[in-house]
Amino acid sequence: MNEHLTVKRRDMLRLGLLGSAAAMLPPEALAATRSTRALPQTQVRWIDGDAPTLSLGQTFGVPWPRGAVRANAPLSLRAKDGASLASQHWTLATWPDGSLKWSAHALSAGVTQPAGLEIVPGKPQAPAAPVLVREAADAVEILSGATRWRIARSGQAVIAGAWSGERQVMGALSLVASVDDAPEDGKRTHLTGRIDKVTVEQKGPVRVVVKLEGVHEGMGRTLLPFTLRLYAYAGGDHLRVMHSFIFDGDPAKDFVSSIGLSAAVPMVGAPHDRHVRLATAEGSLFSEAVRPLTGLRRDPGAAARAAQIAGKAVALDSIAPGVRPLLDRIPTWSDFSLSQLTADGFAIVKRTEPGYAWVDATAGTRAPGLGYVGSPQGGVAMAARYFWQRHPAQIDIRGAATDNAALSLWLWSPDAKPMDMRPYRGVMGMEGYDAQNEGLAITYEDYEPGWDSATGIARTSELTLWACASTPEAERLSAMAQANAVPPQLMATPDRIHMAGVFGPWGLPDRSSPMKARIEDQISNLAAFYESEVDRRRWYGFWNHGDVMHTYDADRHQWRYDIGGYAWDNSELSPDLWLWLSVLRTADPKLFRFAEAMTRHSGEVDVYHLGRFKGLGTRHGVQHWSDSSKQPRVSNAIYRRIFYYLTADERVGDLMRDLLDSDQALRHVEIGRKVPGAERNPLPEGVIDLSFGTMWCSVASAWLTEWERTGTRKWRDRLMAGMDSIGRLKRGWLAGSAPYDLATGRFMGPGDKINLSHLNAVFGALEVNAELLQLLDVPHYRRAWLNYCRWFNAPKAEWEAEFHEPYKGRNLKEGHSRLTAYLARETGDAAMARRAWDEFLSGEAGQGLSKGDPRVTLTGAKVIAPTVEWPHVSTNAAAQWGLAAIENLALIPDALPMQD
Repeated sequence: MNEHLTVKRRDMLRLGLLGSAAAMLPPEALAATRSTRALPQTQVRWIDGDAPTLSLGQTFGVPWPRGAVRANAPLSLRAKDGASLASQHWTLATWPDGSLKWSAHALSAGVTQPAGLEIVPGKPQAPAAPVLVREAADAVEILSGATRWRIARSGQAVIAGAWSGERQVMGALSLVASVDDAPEDGKRTHLTGRIDKVTVEQKGPVRVVVKLEGVHEGMGRTLLPFTLRLYAYAGGDHLRVMHSFIFDGDPAKDFVSSIGLSAAVPMVGAPHDRHVRLATAEGSLFSEAVRPLTGLRRDPGAAARAAQIAGKAVALDSIAPGVRPLLDRIPTWSDFSLSQLTADGFAIVKRTEPGYAWVDATAGTRAPGLGYVGSPQGGVAMAARYFWQRHPAQIDIRGAATDNAALSLWLWSPDAKPMDMRPYRGVMGMEGYDAQNEGLAITYEDYEPGWDSATGIARTSELTLWACASTPEAERLSAMAQANAVPPQLMATPDRIHMAGVFGPWGLPDRSSPMKARIEDQISNLAAFYESEVDRRRWYGFWNHGDVMHTYDADRHQWRYDIGGYAWDNSELSPDLWLWLSVLRTADPKLFRFAEAMTRHSGEVDVYHLGRFKGLGTRHGVQHWSDSSKQPRVSNAIYRRIFYYLTADERVGDLMRDLLDSDQALRHVEIGRKVPGAERNPLPEGVIDLSFGTMWCSVASAWLTEWERTGTRKWRDRLMAGMDSIGRLKRGWLAGSAPYDLATGRFMGPGDKINLSHLNAVFGALEVNAELLQLLDVPHYRRAWLNYCRWFNAPKAEWEAEFHEPYKGRNLKEGHSRLTAYLARETGDAAMARRAWDEFLSGEAGQGLSKGDPRVTLTGAKVIAPTVEWPHVSTNAAAQWGLAAIENLALIPDALPMQD
């Protein structure tokens, strides 16, 4: 290889490249690393701008420059006015030198929140009323102010009860589900969650976390394993609930017909003092009493009417004498139901008691998902986030006129059709590989019988449960519903996150020249287009919410939802990364929640959590599980880690940890099974063929995350083994793949053949390598990676002169321009920087840079509804364009022409 093509280590060090201890850090971060005495100024803000009306407790993560803060250093929070805030903090990740990389911080719940705050050194202030944990052999109790929650260590009540002071306001809360043996008119088996394990993960004083694990059981069956996390914050009378379950049934026989939570609510007092509340829209409630006193033929009096409307006890002597003896003649309404069976419609019905007709009460469009039942002596409220987005959902209240009511929140409504997890299509004569490859050629679907199973996918839902001392005022209930539906979120400012030098090459928005402004406008417009498409195209539903479609059909003016591999995207070509880098740059609240929903979806629904495919994800398809290609490129931890570090979310932390041995699944799941010759070249036991980008980098992102979370050398050594062995191959990264020893984590063989794939670097390979090379000094691996960056997009003449091999066409040239930019930044090569921008601006095999905003609105009979289109859009191209635009601007901003 020509000498000028090889980057020497001394040159890299001289240029201050990513391998140095302070690689990619801006000047202010470099200054912070020189001294551990001065804490970098750290401003934290609500992403929505203003302080929330109500916070249900807050947890957020903050990054720190390498060497700036000791891992055990005390940190505290204060408001902008200097007032100290009660807080709690812990370490999320450390740098290789042991210094703090990410800290997590918890803030109490309440209605008075600072508009902004900052992190300062010093012991955190304790809350006036800390949240506490009491552990016993049979139960765990959480105490927050006057509220006490009792959690059994076994049995079928995941929460045994809740008390406000000495008064019990909630009885047992159980996980409930049912499964039918046919999709219509099947026999229904009812299931209840059984606790197998309880773990106290955090004990306060601001935040308590209790994890419950178990399975649903009933009629001799066990099904749907679950994990339930309960979060309590100082100052709150509620629990945040993270409900996760795995579908482990047989899709041909098990049709889940309901799943949710049901709480027993002791009811005391006269029926006219018992109240039902259902949130119907932001700021709006359906508010009724079990026995109404308003609208009667005889007026009970203004005081009685006003008290009932306010949810307060009605003094008997305040009721008009002509009405008081007739109260028992007023029907009591014991049962209420709000069913949200589509994203655009809900209905509320009620009845006096079982066996009598339901009466229509009202209807609306999108309910926030909160229900309450209780009396002036206490009650229970429960709410589910994404209630209408993840239809069919439902809230049921039963027995409100009896001594014990039941408040049930259904994540899947028992009144809807059961889940149908069967394949959407038959074999169609494609039993063999030849026919399957023909199917791939026409519909882009990698189909194989038996590989399109939903068994093993999962879903996590977020809920809030309140133990109320009395019926809350309407404004309070409305604020509770809104805080659950759109949770407030604190986030360090983008410039402060950037200063810490985390997550590889990205920078802050820069509109300092016409061309930069043009690119920045498209970065914003393209992300906004996709965020708005979710609602325009109704990308909703229990299993669908959070994903986007893969490719557009301009003839039908519709995304290709029914065409094989062109339908649901399943993280193909890294839209998750594109959105999260956009969030890091802007802290845009809509993009934050868009990316958050995608993280919740793609890490759960698109990935297998048990069974033969455990640890692998499914390639894009008509159903999220329908494509037969199961790969780590989809389960990729790099798509989860930004959200994890910004929020300290334990569930996502679990999901990434579950991927640590996902390379082992490839021992029995052969990805290249349809490629001719795979069976003719068997490998030794325990050795598989592994691609560097789509496979190794995907698993390496899990090892990287675990190493920095725990400091365990095992995972650093696993990374080093892969990097060292790739670097020692003759062709390095240009070999594309090599035999891989599952036991040692090392690649084997000479690696003397060049094998370039346009997919190898587009599933987070650049991003994870940028972080690895920042942390680990492996010179020959660095050279191998930089050579790959140099040659993937190299001009044909240069390629053939160097390798004396035929030049094969490249795909995704526009997206791969960021590899060229990375090389230019690493080497200081101005010509390479110009080449990178030429590749990007060519638009070849990509989205292209538009002049102005290209979006057009279509109306009329040829479209389903008024439709916004982005010409020639595809999610592959959009995600890769977005990543290249953000990273090129960060890596080589000065090489961009001022104007086109």
